[in-house]
Amino acid sequence: MVAPALTRRLLDAYVHHLPAVPGAPAASDPRITALTEREREILTVIGQGWSNTEIAARLHLAESTVKTHVTRILAKTGARDRVQAVILAYDTRLVTPM
Repeated sequence: MVAPALTRRLLDAYVHHLPAVPGAPAASDPRITALTEREREILTVIGQGWSNTEIAARLHLAESTVKTHVTRILAKTGARDRVQAVILAYDTRLVTPM
């Protein structure tokens, strides 16, 4: 397990090394198009470092519902774990450094 704050710092350092893909919106990536609107929303906030508890509270969902969404996001995108999901969110430009 990697702490969300540490993950955020690692990604902030990593994102500057991503190749620029001009004109390629995140929605064109097949891993993203497979997601529902809610799943994309949750993937975005996961990429911003939110925990399941924070997502549940801020989006007014049960934590078990958030866990179900995270599980489905991982399955649909082929991400092995939450860290890979965060990297996907950066790679597809759902999340950009602040």
